[in-house]
Amino acid sequence: MPVPTAANRPSNVEERRFLGLPTWIKAGRDLTGGQFSLIEQIIPVGFESPWHVHHSEDEAFYVIEGQMSVITEGTSTLLEAGGFAFGPRGIPHGFRIEGKGPARILLMTTGSDFADFIAETSTFSDAPPVGPDMAFLLAAAERHNIAILGPLSQ
Repeated sequence: MPVPTAANRPSNVEERRFLGLPTWIKAGRDLTGGQFSLIEQIIPVGFESPWHVHHSEDEAFYVIEGQMSVITEGTSTLLEAGGFAFGPRGIPHGFRIEGKGPARILLMTTGSDFADFIAETSTFSDAPPVGPDMAFLLAAAERHNIAILGPLSQ
């Protein structure tokens, strides 16, 4: 089904905490009809995503500030500000924030499952911090066609 042209303003985007990280869903299911998502995050140096795979959507990373390594089986690519990486669906991957300070990144997916996962598992930024409930996160990931495979592969 065609989706009409859509736009969003910064004042319409609420800051959330996903795994404790400042996160903004700039575009998701409501805005794009589930066709695309755009997520901004600020992530501290040393943070590692889990090894995971998106079954229903491709994912891309764009580094606004800082450095991150995008890791697939057998390769690690260091991205600096202005760097871009594309990951096709079905390919296990992860990332690590490198360098001397936090990274500010954009995550884009060719669908809205990942944005829906973040919306379901995050809290608003003014909510009290809580530790992750791993059973809930794993079940939510599965509901959104994401498989968490374990710790990041070195």
